[in-house]
Amino acid sequence: MTVDQVVTLGQKMLEVAFLVGTPVLMITFIVGMVISVFQAATQIHEMTLTFIPKILATLVVLYVLGNWMLVKMVDYVRENFLYLLQMVR
Repeated sequence: MTVDQVVTLGQKMLEVAFLVGTPVLMITFIVGMVISVFQAATQIHEMTLTFIPKILATLVVLYVLGNWMLVKMVDYVRENFLYLLQMVR
């Protein structure tokens, strides 16, 4: 295995991780910002007010995009196995 092949595998791994993780992180970030603005405007500083909406938003995103995320990860693993089989032959 050459250095170029290792770099290519690492690059694909980072691309898939970024592609799969970004929707969940962005929605959680947006919900957190909205809750922070709401808390600043109303001066309600309840700790559970920040966690419960974030958890619910994360679960909704995982429910909506979970199938797509799973397909992306399975395709990545399948490509890696096929690549490894080509290297062995």
